[in-house]
Amino acid sequence: MKRVKLVVAYDGTNYCGWQVQPNGITIEGVLNRELSNLLKEDIVVIGASRTDSGVHSYGNVAVFDTNARMPAEKVSYALNQRLPDDIVVQNSSEIPLDWHPRHCNSRKTYEYRILNREFPMPQRRLDTWFVYRKLNIPAMCAAAKQYEGTHDFKSFCSVNTAVEDTTRTIYSCELKQDGELLTIRITGSGFLYNMVRIIAGTLIEIGLHRRSADAFTEAFRTLDRLSLGVTAPPHGLELTKVYYPEEAFRMPEAVRWHEE
Repeated sequence: MKRVKLVVAYDGTNYCGWQVQPNGITIEGVLNRELSNLLKEDIVVIGASRTDSGVHSYGNVAVFDTNARMPAEKVSYALNQRLPDDIVVQNSSEIPLDWHPRHCNSRKTYEYRILNREFPMPQRRLDTWFVYRKLNIPAMCAAAKQYEGTHDFKSFCSVNTAVEDTTRTIYSCELKQDGELLTIRITGSGFLYNMVRIIAGTLIEIGLHRRSADAFTEAFRTLDRLSLGVTAPPHGLELTKVYYPEEAFRMPEAVRWHEE
């Protein structure tokens, strides 16, 4: 038996998220089905991030175990011939049997895209949140920096989130403007349910002068979800990159980070 790692890009528009659902088509469900058909055995993938319905990805990481003789590096080519056009495996490789994408030290980068112009652009309707009012970009940039560091992010997730430890570390949170396109880019040790979308919604309200520029600082103090803005719609969100450290036996003197 061997364990194979996949790096998977997808347009989440037509899917009910990553995780298998009883009454909907999901990314995980499609991968399980097509891998099982390809390798002639029951395959169940394990993903690094269980993205929500409508959320996209440039490089989610998944693993599966197989007894098939097909070389791991050939799986991506064979699988892509079976997958729909909105799911594409970017890379496949063999990894140690005990390696797990969610049970090891990692960092993730998410991007949230906002189209800030007078009228919508139909070509960007599925991957940006359209905001027609002019945004105060400097105020949003200043507020984003408050988010960096290690904090209790209890107020930054859905009220029904069943997680005991809500402390996370955000290594960077920045905004980049390219004409009418505004991108919020966040890298952290982990993220709570709806966390990035709540950040995006709050930053938009700050940019529209509907909420104080110190909203994040106040939320860290009160741990109150009501001190933050709306949850931004899912289609503007993308899991951009997942980083893993090199194995200790290969680099014992330092930790270096791989970008998947």
